[in-house]
Amino acid sequence: MSDLLKELMSLDDCTFHQNCDLTSFTTFKLKSVGDLIEVHSVSALQNLLPKLNKFHKNFLVVGWGANQILPAQCDELVIHLDFSFDKKYLEEKKDEYILPASLGINHLTAHAVTFGLKGWEVFTGIPASLGGAIFMNAGTNLGEIGSLIKKVMLVTPEGKIREELITHESFSYRKNHFVRPGEIIIGAVMIHHGVDEKISQKIKDYLQYRKISQPLTTKNCGCVFKNPMKEFPAGKLIDLLQLKGVQSGDLKISPKHGNFMENSGKANWDQFKALVDLINFEMDHFYGLEFELEVKIPYH
Repeated sequence: MSDLLKELMSLDDCTFHQNCDLTSFTTFKLKSVGDLIEVHSVSALQNLLPKLNKFHKNFLVVGWGANQILPAQCDELVIHLDFSFDKKYLEEKKDEYILPASLGINHLTAHAVTFGLKGWEVFTGIPASLGGAIFMNAGTNLGEIGSLIKKVMLVTPEGKIREELITHESFSYRKNHFVRPGEIIIGAVMIHHGVDEKISQKIKDYLQYRKISQPLTTKNCGCVFKNPMKEFPAGKLIDLLQLKGVQSGDLKISPKHGNFMENSGKANWDQFKALVDLINFEMDHFYGLEFELEVKIPYH
């Protein structure tokens, strides 16, 4: 047993799983195996990261895994945050909210519906943890979550807590500009833009729109590609190429939305790459463009 392995297994407030099945840790559910550590407190993460830093062990953080793909054999240590949160905190409206990174966005959407919080409609229907949503500045046609973040708390590779005050330069399209290498988001301070009784219905209407226009009930990773331009979203361009429904093994380009891929069984990485390559080949051939992946992939 390696020295690092011994230290990982002895950490308080952590649950370590060696060479376990990681398939269920992403919504796409491509087959994956690797080492996993579930971290149940901020102090535990502060103890963990210096050890990984000491042994030069690479890691990746997986929240809900809704916009991530793991390789068949994951060589990096997978970290999953599972911080406690008293949901009574969301039983009344506040001017600011101090929230853990592991909290599901769905809880915030429900809170926004109850109290009509302006601005919170922008993350309607996004299946993500707060930390993951902040990391990639998740959003919808209604806006992006970065506009609602006042401050982000992170743990550094040395185990220290760092606070980042958010400015207009902190985020861009599907990207943050402040998380440094080796850091992990542990929480944030969120704001809203007041109360509007119309917000509740706006959220309900947008949820219904997403159910109609996106394959929400299938195994998928959300939007595969970033939109190359606002006027021509990736899904529309793929639709124009008549690629919807094209299949590689158990994986197919969604017949409902061109920027989604659906896993109908035991799809694998090779099938995903085959469809990505096909789409980009056709994009280059007809439009002289190549899509940039929105879904996060280790080593990519």
